[in-house]
Amino acid sequence: MWLFLAFMSAVLLGCYDSFKKQALKGNAVIPVLFLNTVFSSFIFLPFIILSSTTTLLDGSTFYVASGGWEVHKYVVLKAVIVLSSWILGYFGMKHLPLTIVGPINATRPVMVLVGALLVFGERLNVWQWIGVVLAVVSFLLLSRSGKKEGIDFRHDHWVYMIVGAAVMGALSGLYDKYLMAPVSEGGVGLDRMFVQSWYNIYQCGMMLLVLLMLWWPKHKETTPFHWAWAIVGVSLFLSTADFLYFYSLSLPSSMISIVSMVRRSSVVVSFLCGALFFHENNLRAKAFDLALVLLGMVFLYIGSR
Repeated sequence: MWLFLAFMSAVLLGCYDSFKKQALKGNAVIPVLFLNTVFSSFIFLPFIILSSTTTLLDGSTFYVASGGWEVHKYVVLKAVIVLSSWILGYFGMKHLPLTIVGPINATRPVMVLVGALLVFGERLNVWQWIGVVLAVVSFLLLSRSGKKEGIDFRHDHWVYMIVGAAVMGALSGLYDKYLMAPVSEGGVGLDRMFVQSWYNIYQCGMMLLVLLMLWWPKHKETTPFHWAWAIVGVSLFLSTADFLYFYSLSLPSSMISIVSMVRRSSVVVSFLCGALFFHENNLRAKAFDLALVLLGMVFLYIGSR
């Protein structure tokens, strides 16, 4: 069950990336991201209110547990990490082809493994090392593909932003493991709906400050904002994908390493959308690079069983 949920999350995440690319097309990044946090908050706010004021959701999948600052502080940090990843990722996504961004994001499981190696003291086996090497090789080949489109991976700050977003996303994955692991296993033991609902609320407040302090004073001098229905699609697909992701992690037999890798297979959906709907170039070379990333994920899967 948890593996099926992870695959469904991956498909929706690929759609999320595609809608995000469309929403950012010729659009101001900060208000788009702010509206995404607003709509995501609207999705979960009813669950928070109903859970705290009625017994309607008691014992259900959508029940949001209550808690004081001693648990909310962990979610605030989660919001800071995710929002940092989103800000970097949104700016990079706007200026780079989807068929470049997707394979870079697909290297996140490798970053999670390296993070587990450094933070949790885990040791990689031969299969996992092969997966890491394949991911590194695919990244180098992807940089060659990018040069054909005038993208220099060593000097392009948009590429650095996507890589930074991937690093912060990997850090978020490791932090999720810590947040939802039982206290007996060294975690915080937070409820998945509590984490997902409140970190969206906190992100919305943070993005409002960013909007008012950084974008609004100079909005007439920068890229103008225009409404696009794809903005709503971004929030819907992401919220549903994250809900399935957290739900899969909450099941007793689930493995964070496998879920993380399956989730990154969303790159297949976003790659196809980049080819079919955005008519991006140099697809044959990028497809080979993507195949290497996916092969690396297979080796990571074998090594993590």
